[in-house]
Amino acid sequence: MSLIVEVVRSGFVESTHHAHMLTVDAQGRPVETRGAVHVPASPRSSMKPLQALGMLRNGLALENELLALACGSHSGESFHVDGARKILVDAGLDESALRCPEDYPYDRAVTERGRVYMNCSGKHAAMLATCVANDWPLTTYLEPAHPLQRAIRQTVEELTGERVAASGVDGCGAPLFFVSMLGVTKAFRAFPMSSQDSHERKIFDAMRAYPEWTSGTDRPEARLMRALPGLMLKAGAEAFDAFVFEDGRAGTVKIEDGSQRARVPVTVAALRSLGLDAPELAELGAPVVLGGGRPVGELRIR
Repeated sequence: MSLIVEVVRSGFVESTHHAHMLTVDAQGRPVETRGAVHVPASPRSSMKPLQALGMLRNGLALENELLALACGSHSGESFHVDGARKILVDAGLDESALRCPEDYPYDRAVTERGRVYMNCSGKHAAMLATCVANDWPLTTYLEPAHPLQRAIRQTVEELTGERVAASGVDGCGAPLFFVSMLGVTKAFRAFPMSSQDSHERKIFDAMRAYPEWTSGTDRPEARLMRALPGLMLKAGAEAFDAFVFEDGRAGTVKIEDGSQRARVPVTVAALRSLGLDAPELAELGAPVVLGGGRPVGELRIR
């Protein structure tokens, strides 16, 4: 049975969301299983660390904050845009090589629009840099048959332990691979559990050290990672979250109707089910419902 997230306004349940959740302990044993965690799902951008791993294995030379950006869905803040441009310039390219769509950034303070402002531009810049390192075609780097995308698919299947159930096109234009929440949880555990000199550990350390580069300065994902320094977390569109702690505790969350407002509270519940908590999680775990600018309700999970 899935979790129910109730939106309560002035004492009345105004809306409900159904949530699927899987958490496992440090040995990978299930702690809490709610909903359909074994069926194919759409992890969306939660797969970016796996995509980055496929790129590192094929010659991508990024580290630290730029590697975190390659794994991120950024807000379009100035350091994000500058970082994506640096990845391109270091590969001998410019923004015209990007094949992600033009977009406005998540950060509402930034009013400029373009491909480099699109939240996936760090990943796309890294994809292009990987193509340059291998002398692979640049204009077709998003095609499923491209060597880059074949390498990424192989990495996804290796880490999840599953054959890709279906493939599609993500919002940024890159191939999207459907695997189960169980498979994504298994894949995320590989990052901290690999050797210190591995590509997996390099990604894990970069994302933890630079959480604002994986999302934004004040985004919930960065706030969660700052509150729990051993945590690596990556959100995806349509309300998917995947996370792993440094000792191997891990989990995935999917809100059935794609509601982002329910995603973070359920993720906080998933973290707490594993004994991971901090005072800073209180607000994220129980966001208030406003009426006339003042609190009149809450989101609650049952």
